[in-house]
Amino acid sequence: METSKRIRKKYDKEFILEAVKLVVNQGRTVSDVSQSLGIHENQLYRWKRDYLKDPENSFPGKGHMKPGEAEIFRLRKEVSNLTQERDILKKVVAIFSKTPK
Repeated sequence: METSKRIRKKYDKEFILEAVKLVVNQGRTVSDVSQSLGIHENQLYRWKRDYLKDPENSFPGKGHMKPGEAEIFRLRKEVSNLTQERDILKKVVAIFSKTPK
């Protein structure tokens, strides 16, 4: 049995922003822009929705996070480190609190 993998097209931030701006700023229809650029309408609708939610931080790119996501990531890492330090200190206290025989 042959399995085929779908190859995902990757678009850079500039391409996405230009496509969305054609719809948002120039008033062209999503179907018109998607046909002229060769992308699926649903993809362009998603891009438009994401852009309208947060125009400044939309489409950060692979490996980059929005400022809110970066803060959450940093805080989770800090919580993890503090939890490890606490566990180590608990073990140290347990070792030193044993009475010698």
